[in-house]
Amino acid sequence: MAQETEIKLKVTNEKGLQRALKRLRAEPVSKTSPRVHEFNVIFDHEDGALAKRGQLLRIRTETAEPPKKKSAKKSVPTAWKQRVLVTFKRPPEDNDPSSSGNAPGHTSGRITGRYKIREELELEVSDAGALTKIFEGLGMAGWFRYEKYRTTYALGKAQGWAKGLLIELDETPVGIFLELEGPVEAIDRAAEELGFTKSDYINKNYLALYVEECRKRAEEPRHMLFGPTKLAAKSAAANKK
Repeated sequence: MAQETEIKLKVTNEKGLQRALKRLRAEPVSKTSPRVHEFNVIFDHEDGALAKRGQLLRIRTETAEPPKKKSAKKSVPTAWKQRVLVTFKRPPEDNDPSSSGNAPGHTSGRITGRYKIREELELEVSDAGALTKIFEGLGMAGWFRYEKYRTTYALGKAQGWAKGLLIELDETPVGIFLELEGPVEAIDRAAEELGFTKSDYINKNYLALYVEECRKRAEEPRHMLFGPTKLAAKSAAANKK
């Protein structure tokens, strides 16, 4: 299984971040449709057996945003209009989940210093509905749903220190975050170049961040979804392009 190392950063100044990304010459990985809507469903047994072991099982449906008018002549590759991914994550084999600070729905990985390290297996599937029925037949249920818009950036080859680094800008119902994924040295340098310090590093997942936000708002946690008003506004804006 592949191993991933990542951190999150809370974005409080989006315009400043965009200036920093431009200064770093960060470019979207997808040129035709860089902004992707992600709809995620986390599955587990009723007793939370996977979460208790620090494991995560997720079905993600990605829908590419239509290209802007100036690039409308370039068709979005069919495979990227919408695709479904199933992902399994777990702590590295040499890690004891009981000593890693894991709790149901929290980190699903080993915390090493300020970084979250996990083993990950991901593959593309053709039918989210059929896979959901298989998981349900195995005694699991999709107990938490969350969505976000993601734009993935990478730095050019001229910046050799950033090899293997992905900069992922996530717009979520609980705020805007950056995920930096790659070698530790590249994560640290990118964070610094973007105006952050190590004290800003977050190693919680979106479920934990959502629960924290609900507590602040004195709301009952359910699913981390955009409200209908915001979704309608985003749809109207996309149709005008």
